[in-house]
Amino acid sequence: MSVHLVSRGKSVRDQVSPEEWQARVELAAGHRVLAHYGVNDMTYNHFGLRVPGEPDHMLIKRTDWMFAEVTASSFLKVDFDGKVILDTDVKQIKGGALIIHAGLLKARPDLNATLHTHTIAGMGVAAHKFGLLPITQHAMRFWGELKYHEFEGFEFDHDMTPKLLRDLEGGNLMMLRNHGVLVCGESVAECVVNHHWLEMACQGQIAALSAGEGNYLVPDKAACDYAHSQFTDGGNFLKGGKDWAACLRLAERLDPSFKD
Repeated sequence: MSVHLVSRGKSVRDQVSPEEWQARVELAAGHRVLAHYGVNDMTYNHFGLRVPGEPDHMLIKRTDWMFAEVTASSFLKVDFDGKVILDTDVKQIKGGALIIHAGLLKARPDLNATLHTHTIAGMGVAAHKFGLLPITQHAMRFWGELKYHEFEGFEFDHDMTPKLLRDLEGGNLMMLRNHGVLVCGESVAECVVNHHWLEMACQGQIAALSAGEGNYLVPDKAACDYAHSQFTDGGNFLKGGKDWAACLRLAERLDPSFKD
C-alpha cells in the first residue's frame, strides 16, 4: 500500500517543469527498487537529486517517510540551505539531508545525485579495519576508488560537511566508518546500480570472512587492476546501463504508484 499526500490547490506536477517531473519519477523508482532489495532503515537514509535546470535546488524525501512509500509528488524541493521551496507543511530540512546531501551537492557541481544508506552489510564492512577487500567480482568495481571517512559523530553539525568533502577527495564512493556507505554520481541510475554492486560486495565479504582468517582468497594486485579496468572500459555500464532500464520495469511491476 502506498501513501499519498493530500493535494491542496495545484498538483505538484502542475507546479514543476516536465524535466523536474521526470526526475521525480526516476528518483521515486530508485527509492522503490532500493527498498525492494532490502535497503530499509525505517524512515532513515536519504537519496538527494539536483533539480534539472535548477542547479541550486534538490529533491529529497520527507524525513518521516520510508523508501518504499515515496512517490514522485512526495519529494521536498529545497535549496542548499535547507529551505523548502514548494508550498508544503515542511519548511526546513535538517540532519543528514542537509549536512550530507545538500552540503555535497552545493560544493560539488559535478555531482547530481547522492545516496547514503545504513544496510547491515554496509555497516558491517564499514567497521572492518581493512575496509572493502577485493575478494569478489563485485568488489573489483570499487578497486582503488573507494574512500574512507573516520567516524567523528553523527552528521548533524555543519562542520561535518567539510570533513566529508575532504575525505571524498573529489571521488564518488565512500565508506563512512562505523556508519554506512555513500554513493554519489551524475544520475539516479548511476547511484542505484553502483549501490547495488557495493551492497553485494559487502554481503560477499561478510560471507567469505565467516570462513576465518587465512581461509579466503585475495587476488594479487595485477589481477585486481586488470579486473577493475574491465569495468571502467565498459562504456555506460557503471552509469546504470541496461540495469537501470530493468530497474524501471521492476518498479512498475512492484507498484506503479511511484509515478503519482
